[in-house]
Amino acid sequence: MKVLGISGSMRAGGNTAILVQEVLSHISEKGIPTEYITLAGKEIHPCIGCEKCKEDKRCTIQNDDWPEIAEKMVHADLLVIGSPTYYFDVSGQVKNLIDRTYSLYHDRQLAGRKAVAITICADKGGTRALETLEAFLSTHEYGYLGHIIGRGYLPGDVRSDTLAMNSAKTIADRIVSYFGTLDD
Repeated sequence: MKVLGISGSMRAGGNTAILVQEVLSHISEKGIPTEYITLAGKEIHPCIGCEKCKEDKRCTIQNDDWPEIAEKMVHADLLVIGSPTYYFDVSGQVKNLIDRTYSLYHDRQLAGRKAVAITICADKGGTRALETLEAFLSTHEYGYLGHIIGRGYLPGDVRSDTLAMNSAKTIADRIVSYFGTLDD
């Protein structure tokens, strides 16, 4: 069993990364393997709508970082996906990732896994960004274990959001109870 955390922020150490890593930290303390990916610095081209993935059973765009990320998503038992809020929705990088998962949809390659969604916003729009993540997870038939909406603008601001930081521990405990503790 493995938990994959993906931060969809283009700031490698930004608030989204902090909150995703906070959840993963609490999980790994209980002996559950985790892996973290930041989309900062990754190249994920947009889906071109060619529909070739229906026949090829994979995305035909292969000259970017998508195939490696897709492989990790397919092999994870649980996904913790986070996005900053840009104009009341997920970041463009997260949207590209979501669109490219269409290549995994035809054979339901992500179905049956569990997931948690995280959004960060400075002021407004976190709920709308969360709806996009929830729609993605629902479409792929993930079992939903909850969400966190954090507040922060400058890097590190989310650490002052006690509700979000406490929610990270609560969500992590929910994940651990799902998997069971490996250090017993």
